[in-house]
Amino acid sequence: MSEELEHVVIYTDGACDPNPGGPGGYGVVLRFGDKRKELSGGFRSTTNNRMELYAAIAGLEALKAKCRVTLYSDSQYLVNAMTQGWVKRWSQNGWWISKKEKAANMDLWKRLLSLCEIHQVAFVWVRGHAGNPDNERCDQLSLMALKRNDLPADKGYEQSADDKCRKISITEEGQPCRDCSTPVVKRVPRKRPKRDQAYYFEYYLHCPKCHTMYLVEEAKRYFEQPSTDLR
Repeated sequence: MSEELEHVVIYTDGACDPNPGGPGGYGVVLRFGDKRKELSGGFRSTTNNRMELYAAIAGLEALKAKCRVTLYSDSQYLVNAMTQGWVKRWSQNGWWISKKEKAANMDLWKRLLSLCEIHQVAFVWVRGHAGNPDNERCDQLSLMALKRNDLPADKGYEQSADDKCRKISITEEGQPCRDCSTPVVKRVPRKRPKRDQAYYFEYYLHCPKCHTMYLVEEAKRYFEQPSTDLR
């Protein structure tokens, strides 16, 4: 006989204000028979999507034994990624969404996938602010949580932000963009250099996603200036 698992219903929600980069909170309501439990938490700097993921993780981590779970969320980002197999494909592809784009929130997706290997989880989208009592309660919990004093750091988010701020030298085609991690491509300027310039760049590196431009010292070319020696 197949293992008969207890059925748990989990409602989750997340919030961040301002988004991204502001304080964030998450709220969770768990139901098991006549029992009901609420969870909430927050971080000093994060994103709305991360809080939606944290809420689902917090709900599943609260379970003491393997369960059959119906998890309701008003986040299409979360529900679609899980029900349509996006996250598993990202994982199989080394967390690349495409040849040019890396998946965001990889640290949290990994935790969520691990929990889904323990529990049988069905993700269901529910419309937010539509009168569902448990969804509304999760919204209240998340908003209250983000207003707490002395919120901890969301290390995954802040580390990512720190990495983006580091002045990594971008010198070759294919290196990840500092802003969005998309591999940069080599481009040749459309405008021809003017002769009155001291130098120009023969090429530059360009991010096809966020359009950040990187000037490469090796591409700098100097004009020969006319002699001004009157002797």
